[in-house]
Amino acid sequence: MQLKGKRAVVTGSTSGIGLGIARELARAGASVVINSFTDAPEDHALAKDLAAETSADVRYIQADMSKPDQCRALIEQAGGCDILVNNAGIQHVARIEEFPVEKWDAIIAINLSSAFHTTAAALPGMYAAGWGRVVNIASAHGLTASPYKAAYIAAKHGVVGLTKTTALEAAGKGITCNAICPGYVLTPIVEKQIPDQMKTHGMDRETVIKEVMLSRQPSGEFATVEQMGGTAVFLCSDAAAQITGTTISVDGGWTAL
Repeated sequence: MQLKGKRAVVTGSTSGIGLGIARELARAGASVVINSFTDAPEDHALAKDLAAETSADVRYIQADMSKPDQCRALIEQAGGCDILVNNAGIQHVARIEEFPVEKWDAIIAINLSSAFHTTAAALPGMYAAGWGRVVNIASAHGLTASPYKAAYIAAKHGVVGLTKTTALEAAGKGITCNAICPGYVLTPIVEKQIPDQMKTHGMDRETVIKEVMLSRQPSGEFATVEQMGGTAVFLCSDAAAQITGTTISVDGGWTAL
């Protein structure tokens, strides 16, 4: 239980990568706050189920990551944190000249600005404790680009820059900040896209995965949420105490191309 006694907050963590990371942090002994913008009974039930599964203290706190005051209030309501995982994110695909302004604003707010606000709120407590870990979930698109994803790519490049600045400011104070850069991860959202892609391209499941969805991922395999969680746990461990200000690509070789 290498993270026993540590408090973690994971934003955007009721499904997919965020939930996978929250689960692995809890398994490693941390107490965990999971988060989303809703406040439904199933959100709190998820926290209860995760607590039962991992024998860890797991709570759910509602906060809309598009709202700066709610980002900061999340950290306050959590009682501060030793580990902050900035995972919340949304996506929209369109040409630049057709990209809706409201979608641009929302993606920048949720994917980038929220990480600034939660980090700003969490750092004073980490400084006081002399220990902290900030793990930002960027993307292979934080290191490279694709067409039609201007806001997402701008935000994820920004997350990488914020990661480096946070690491430099916190250096020598027992605090690290790193970014995980996933490629395609098999999440429930991605799983739901597969039948549509099969229909669109007239391909079977295996072919559409390898030739369409994973065409830029040389391994030909999805990363998993468990691998994202394991990477986050490693970055929070003593073994990673001198790893800071960098990106960890979990992308099957995507950014090696």
